Amino acid sequence: MPAFDLPPADLERHRPDVAEPADFDDFWKRTLEEAAGAGDALLSADPVDNGLRLIQTWDVAFRGFAGDPVRGWFSRPAGVGEPLPAVVEFAGYGRGRGLPHERLTWVNAGYAHLLMDNRGQGDQYGCGGDTPDPHAGAPGGPGPATRGLLDPRNHHYRRLVTDAVRAVEAVRTLPGVDAPRVAAVGNSQGGGVALAVAGLVPDLAAVLVTAPFLCGIRRALDLTDASPYGEISAYLAVHRGAEEAVHRTLSYVEGISFARRAQAPAHFGVGLRDTVCPPSGAYAAYNRYAELTGGQEEKVLHAYPFNGHEGGDAVHVRRQLGWLRAVLGA
Repeated sequence: MPAFDLPPADLERHRPDVAEPADFDDFWKRTLEEAAGAGDALLSADPVDNGLRLIQTWDVAFRGFAGDPVRGWFSRPAGVGEPLPAVVEFAGYGRGRGLPHERLTWVNAGYAHLLMDNRGQGDQYGCGGDTPDPHAGAPGGPGPATRGLLDPRNHHYRRLVTDAVRAVEAVRTLPGVDAPRVAAVGNSQGGGVALAVAGLVPDLAAVLVTAPFLCGIRRALDLTDASPYGEISAYLAVHRGAEEAVHRTLSYVEGISFARRAQAPAHFGVGLRDTVCPPSGAYAAYNRYAELTGGQEEKVLHAYPFNGHEGGDAVHVRRQLGWLRAVLGA
């Protein structure tokens, strides 16, 4: 795929205005308060045989949106007694938590690691998920991006983002976790969710975001027909006249708005030929990151000019490992 978005010099200056709803902060404050009212986040943590000798794993359940049980895999290096900094990882679009031996990078680097299941997803890639979404009946399309798309209160991402914030609360109560040192990590949909967590959890220790979905949404809908944005366009192609309601709903999950409110040290990665999550969205979130919290000096972005949605792949992961080690002192 040839380069199709803004030229690199323009990307580095890209700071678009976003149409934030007047009640953005109140909307999320009330949403999270309602979730917290269901009780403490952690429900259970049961050890499982993961087939590995050097890593211990627990099957975790915690209360997410509306108190719904959300599953996850929690892993630690075997035989390590002291509390460890934790990485909470959010999976990509259409993926679930899969199997406990699938994602081992962070735990092998010496972190406690919680991989959150995606409610109502897991049927498109990987090895599936284990968390249903009992609130998916509102009008909207069949895919997660379009479920409940006509009302921000019913939108799938209101529930998923709430789950993610509660996942951070849950991991801080798990055994062997150094609660002040928790990082949020994600790629694609997971990157957009991690960025939302950074905007909603003021004491997050770090956030690592790669090829984030839900950043610069309006521009992305004009640039790409690839899923998940393409699912939103396809919905609007059928539901003519729903644009205003849809854009209003999406304004409550705009990654740029979350980025403006974040303050944790941040690490971004982006492929400049990414047709799934166009690079201008990632740059917009990066360039406006922490502007409402006094500015964040500890932020870095790595761009990969000839890569698409895969970005820097293993090269980028190596950069993430070195950066997070320095930031958390791990």
